Amino acid sequence: MVQEHQLSERRACRLVGLSRDSYRHPPQADAQTQALAGRIVEIAHERRRFGYRRIHDLLRPEFPNVNHKRVWRLYAAANLAVRKRKKVRRPPAERLPLQAATMVNEVWSMDFVSDSLANGRRLKCLTVADDFSHECVDITVDYGISGEYVTRLLDRAARFRGYPAAVRTDNGPEFTSRAFIAWTIEHGVRHLLIQPGRPMQNGYIESFNGKFRDECLNEHWFQTLQQARETIAHWRRDYNEVRPHSSIGRIPPSRFAEQHRQHSGSAAHQPSASHEIN
Repeated sequence: MVQEHQLSERRACRLVGLSRDSYRHPPQADAQTQALAGRIVEIAHERRRFGYRRIHDLLRPEFPNVNHKRVWRLYAAANLAVRKRKKVRRPPAERLPLQAATMVNEVWSMDFVSDSLANGRRLKCLTVADDFSHECVDITVDYGISGEYVTRLLDRAARFRGYPAAVRTDNGPEFTSRAFIAWTIEHGVRHLLIQPGRPMQNGYIESFNGKFRDECLNEHWFQTLQQARETIAHWRRDYNEVRPHSSIGRIPPSRFAEQHRQHSGSAAHQPSASHEIN
């Protein structure tokens, strides 16, 4: 009204019910709010697919008294909303539900993701994830990965984690090769094969691969194989140890797996009811 209709400051403030002191001195954010807003923008630029909920999860150690509503206000004020993807309409089809795992190392799901170097040479990424903890067991990057190569990678992972009770895969030649089948028999690992053309039956690894593509492969342009390996290894550590997961209590998968192991260990050492009676 002052600028466009040439009203006096006193009359314009009286008409809108605003004190002249407030008009002359707009509210300024305090130091904590400015620091919080800066961290929100910084995290949003580092993790472009993170919404305000996951950003709030990452801010909890640094700002323990800030709730998600305040984070949302500053997130929206900075115009940082994640662009929503268009859903593809698919014809209805019968879906077989996945049987939920109840402990770590019960089922490992695995699949391949393709990428390429700047010179056009193709890369192959083997992704392995634990169905229960959602922890990424391994991501291996190479120009080619055979069935025997897969068994060596699984043996290497088992040295630190132990062998899984079962593995879930598609019908790719690497997973139906003689070397892979012999490996499952040798170590007593059940092989859960999904039906051809039904990737939803391997939903855990498909969901993981989507995050892997969006947050790592699509964000980097690899020049060499070594660069790809180092970048993907860094993303895997961040996924396991820093990135919160909504389905496991909004904590990182490695922390969830460790808590489960500790809980399982303490439960195993508790005396049974009959022993207590005696």
